[in-house]
This record gives sequence, C-alpha cells and structure tokens, in this order.
Amino acid sequence: MKSRIKIIIHGAVQGVGFRPFVYRLAMEMKLNGWVLNSSQGVFIEAEGYKEVLEEFLLRIDKEKPPRSFIQSMEFSYLDPAGYNDFNIRTSDDEGSKSVLMLPDIATCPECLNDVFDPSNRRFLYPFTNCTNCGPRFSIIERLPYDRKNSTMNMFTMCEECRAEYEDPLNRRFHAQPNACPVCGPHLELWNMQGKLLESHQDAMVKLIEEIRTGKIAAVKGIGGFHLIVDARNDEAVKLLRKRKNREEKPLALMMPDIECVYKFCEVSEFEKRLLLSPESPVVLLKRRDDNSELAMGIAPDNPYYGVMLPYSPLHHILMKELGFPVVATSGNFSDEPICIDENEALSRLEGIADVFLVHNRPIKRHVDDSIVRIILDREMVVRRARGYAPLPVQIKEAQGSILAVGGHLKNNIAVSVNNNIFISQHIGDLETVEAYNAFEKVISDFENIYDVKPKQAVCDLHPNYISTYYAQSLNCPVLAVQHHYAHILSCITENEVEGDILGVSWDGTGYGTDGTIWGGEFLKVNRKSFTRFAHLRQFRLPGGEIAIKEIWRTAAGLLFDIYGEEILSDRSISSFRDIPDSKLYLLKKMLEKNINSPVTSSAGRLFDAVASITGTSSYSHFEGQAAMQVEFSAKLLNSNEAYPFRILENAAGTETEYILDWEPMVKGILNDVKNKMETGFITGKFHNTLTDMIVETVKRSGDKKVVLSGGCFQNQYLLERTVNYLTDNGFSIYWHQRVPTNDGGISLGQITAAIRNSNKE
Repeated sequence: MKSRIKIIIHGAVQGVGFRPFVYRLAMEMKLNGWVLNSSQGVFIEAEGYKEVLEEFLLRIDKEKPPRSFIQSMEFSYLDPAGYNDFNIRTSDDEGSKSVLMLPDIATCPECLNDVFDPSNRRFLYPFTNCTNCGPRFSIIERLPYDRKNSTMNMFTMCEECRAEYEDPLNRRFHAQPNACPVCGPHLELWNMQGKLLESHQDAMVKLIEEIRTGKIAAVKGIGGFHLIVDARNDEAVKLLRKRKNREEKPLALMMPDIECVYKFCEVSEFEKRLLLSPESPVVLLKRRDDNSELAMGIAPDNPYYGVMLPYSPLHHILMKELGFPVVATSGNFSDEPICIDENEALSRLEGIADVFLVHNRPIKRHVDDSIVRIILDREMVVRRARGYAPLPVQIKEAQGSILAVGGHLKNNIAVSVNNNIFISQHIGDLETVEAYNAFEKVISDFENIYDVKPKQAVCDLHPNYISTYYAQSLNCPVLAVQHHYAHILSCITENEVEGDILGVSWDGTGYGTDGTIWGGEFLKVNRKSFTRFAHLRQFRLPGGEIAIKEIWRTAAGLLFDIYGEEILSDRSISSFRDIPDSKLYLLKKMLEKNINSPVTSSAGRLFDAVASITGTSSYSHFEGQAAMQVEFSAKLLNSNEAYPFRILENAAGTETEYILDWEPMVKGILNDVKNKMETGFITGKFHNTLTDMIVETVKRSGDKKVVLSGGCFQNQYLLERTVNYLTDNGFSIYWHQRVPTNDGGISLGQITAAIRNSNKE
C-alpha cells in the first residue's frame, strides 16, 4: 500500500543544487510529489511504497550535494494525496528565516573547463558559474535564495540560459547567478577619472597590458575590489605601499596555479588541500629560501607569504594570461573596509589605482578574502570571511535573537537565530568613519536577512569602545562581557566542550573587571560564570595606547618595575639607545608620578617588551608586528632550555590568585643580551619559558580540560609547544579552528555568555 512522506530539511541546502538532486532521485525511484525552497529550508513531499520512501530518506542524507550541510531532517508519514508526477515548486517566502546561507564558493572544475574551452559559449566569460560554485553570500538580498532575491535580478536570461536554469537534469538548474556573454554581466576598464577605456573581453586584454607595465589596478571581484600589481616589480610594490599608506604589513599574493606556489613556498598536503578547496582562502605558507624573483617589499622580515589561488573565473582568466604572481591586497585605504561599488572605488581609491576593472553585477555586501594557516595539521582561521561566512556555529538549545557587537579590533558581529549563531564576515578595526558605517550596515543586513529584531545586545566590557556605545544605544537590554571570558567561551562553543574548564586567554588588550588592562589570563569557567585563577605580573605602559606602537615605552615600563628609574638611562639597552634624552626624561616622570601609565597583565605587551629589549624591534607599525618578529626570530631547536620564573600567591577575596612573575626571566634575557648571545636563542628560550609558565599554572588548577584562546595563540611555536606539553601531561586541550582565536572570535563568545547568563537566572 502506498504512503506519503513529508520531509523538512534545515541547513545549508539552498544554492547547492539540492532541489534538482531531490528531483533526480525521486524520478529515479519513481516517486511522485514535489520539492520547494522556503525561508526555513527545503520542503519535500513524496508518495510511493513505504520501503521505497524509507530508502529515499536514507539516500537524501547519504548522497546529498557535496557543498550542502543538513542540520536536521524532520519527517512524518501521511495518507497519500494522489500526486501524478514529481515537480519543483516555486519558492515560499513566508515564515521565519532559518535556512543557512552559503558562502561564496570557488569555481568548480566543470565551469573552469567551460571557461577555457574555445568551443564553449562561455569561453573566457568571467561570470561563469553553476549550482556547485560561484557567488552566494555576496549577492543575496533576502531569503529564500532565488534569483529574484539576489543582485542578479536585473539580468534577464537569454533562451539558452533559461533552458539550463529550468532543466532539472542540468547542473545549472536554478543556479541563481546563471549567465553568459549574451545576457549576463560584463567587464569595463576605466581610467582614474572613470572614463571608459575598453569593455567586455578587450577590457581584460588592456588590463593585462597595464599590469605588465607596472600599473596598479583596482579589480572588482566577488566580494569587493583587489588592488593588483606585478609581484616581481619592486617599484610597483613600493608605490602601492606608499599610496595605500601600508608601511610594512604583509601583502597577499595570488599565484596562477599550484605549481607556481610550489616554486616560491613550502607546501604540505594539508596546505595544498586548503589552497585548492572551495573556500580558497589566503594560506600562510613558509617561503622558500630563494625568492629573489619576487619583490622584497611583499612581506618584509617575514618568513611567510600569504598566498591564494584564483577562485573566480575572472581571476582564473587574469592569472592564466599573466602567468606570474601578483600582489592582490584588499581594495581599500588602510583601516577602511574594502570597496564594493565602482563609483565608490573611484572616490576612495583615488590616488592609489591607475586603472579600474569593473563589472555591472552589484555586490550586496563586502566580503574580504579569508586568511588561514595550518597548525598541528588543522586549519586555523585567522580572518573569517569569503568561503566561511556566514556559516553558523550550532548550539544545543534554541535561543531568542541576541546581537553580539564584538570588540574594537578585527571586529565582526554575530546573531543568534534558534539553534544557530551566525557570525558575520570580517569588518575590521573600528578606527574610521568608513569602518563604523560598515559595522552598522552589517548589523542591519543580518537583521533583515534573518528577519530578526534582537531582544538583547551583548558588548565588550570596555566602556569606551565604539561597539559598546552602539549596543547601549539600542532599545533592548545590554550585557557587557569581559573580553577574555568571551575569548574562552568562543573556543568552548566552537569545540562543544562541556563541564568545568580552565581557559588560558593571552592577547594584547582587554578591559578587566578591576579596570586594568588584562591580557595574560587564566580563568576558571563553569556553566554560570568565571573566576580569575591566575595572570601574568602587571607592569605599566607609559603613554597608554601610544606604547602599543612605540614599544620601547613598553620595555621601559617593564624594566622600571624591576630596576627603577636608573635603568632608563642605560644606553647599552637596545630599547633606549636611539631615544632622545627629552623623551626619556618625560617618560621617567610619567612612571614616577604614575601619569598616563595604565597597568597591564598583557602577554602581547610582554612580547613587545622582549622585542624591544632584544633589539628585534622598537616600533610596531601594525597590530602584532613586534610579537610576530619575536616569533620569527626564535631559533626553534629541539631544546627545552628556558629562563627561570616564579609563581606567586596573592589572596584576592576568598580566592587565591596566582601571579606569574616574569622578573627572573627578564633579568635572564637582559644578561644574555649583554653577553651578546644570538637573538634567536634568546627569543627561543623566551617562548619555552612561556610554555613552562602555562603548564605549571595549569597543573595547579586541578582542571583536566584546558582551552587556549586569544591572539597570542596565533603564534605557531607557542601553540604547538603548549598543546604538546599539556597533552603529554594528561590534559585535554582545545583551541580554535574555524573561528578566529583573535578578536574575530569575540562575538561568538559574547553570545554564549548571554545564553549562560540567562540560564542561571
């Protein structure tokens, strides 16, 4: 006897060919019924014999499209409705928005074959795509994901594209950005004044000529503009840095193919897989020793290159024709969000780009390139954007809508919808008006897409963050969450860790519950809250925030705490060698009288101080630069040699706080510097000491589960050594993978804090 099954599938099931897959499966199994997209997911009804319907259900889960992800599949059996065939129904816009939006997906092999096949009607067409690849998140205007709800709604398909789009057996069936040279978007090349130079394929030809001659090109891609120059041209790279106001921060590279990457970088199998993955991020790779062919200014004093492969047809065409690596950095002025509109680019990139390659497919929202590195044979996402956002982190219990506004640096936001926490794409540091406008736009965007109005907002505990002001301006309750607690909760949530946990949160800056600057924290975390178990010994930062860039000041604060003012006159110490007497005099007075010299326990600032004392660096031109240089300088030998340190007990109320005293270590470092020990051995011993500090503190905690979070754990040697040593001592260790360990993970932790706070009430 025949029956009817009703199936509701939630997850990443739109824009991946899920409906045609269901249609083909139903036709093969001779079932009648229908399938449709809705705002909640995919709905299916099918009629047939029960044993066939059971097999149908199992095969959906087993054979689903490769880019799809099923979060839940609800089904029930009903009486037959008498369907005569199986068809794909028009999408349903009604109801709450809970379907998962897919990120933008790199070009699939089949579409790539079309692009480079001279007999194919899409030969060299830069907007080729199918249900397995192409833009998604960057073009969706609202859910469900249909062409009419995307920025492709302005293009009317030609007869051939329409036939593909309506054929369930074609891989372009309901590929929403489907287009061809006849009916789709096209390229134009503009000069600096916006005057048309060339269009269509001629625009690409002319662009290639300009790049070959050393010109800086602004190229509109999927999620925004790149600034592109010949990576072999020293003068062009220097000019780009000067115009973009980007002094020393590494520039990303795009290489034509994997063979080119092998030529310039060491590539493991995990790194190769990542480079060729549908996410196609920028991957941090160890440079080969001989890189004389590439410009010195790409990544100064850095043993790594940030490398990506072409991920859209436009980039594939460009790179195949060029045949050499290019710098492909974000199309923005430093500290501003990436440009997404061609007219906006003309204005904001004025004076940077010589030519502009643009197209007329609108970008709905900015999406930067993601940055990922492989540590301990796992992905570690450093910047979460294209290819990853806005896929959610799942939680067990459904929640009301909560908005987390993140921190101040590496900002992103997050929104909870039922059992999902949707994390936005990278927004950046909220230092400029443009960045703040982007921040507001992303929040509005997420609220509109998911049709939610937050019932609660969550922000950082720092009272003066712009994101905090924004949260407090909303007409809803606001919860302020301590920065390092949010870091640890972010890692706990991503790794689905349960029970009591010791969290180690090391970074540059976070506002503490005592009003001081935290950053070298050990927090005991339970289901309800946290207590501060231990922290690095505090010291002063003369000048406050300026010490983050002028790191000799940080060294001065650290050494003053040990030796007093006399040490600041010791010109044999690298930190003070080139500092004018007048500056040192003022700095002494600041420290003596405690003027504008906030107290910190920051591990990141400890790295800065060591960078300055060892002569590795005296200034930091971008966040984390000095700490990176300390990491890169270290001679990472198979040695356990380390400096001494102390763990002190300090009664804090009813609890005992441990203080990790770095004074013996700093004295040892100074002694080694004066004895002219090689810098790499000093910084190597410094890293070993930090690991020993963590291990000894964890042993005192009584906890068996340990979470590592915060920007300092982007340091490969520190993370790997810490994980290995703690694992060897019988602890269960968790660290970040798909959610950044830096402040790009804060918003996830903020929402978890709000959920825990509501559960304890």
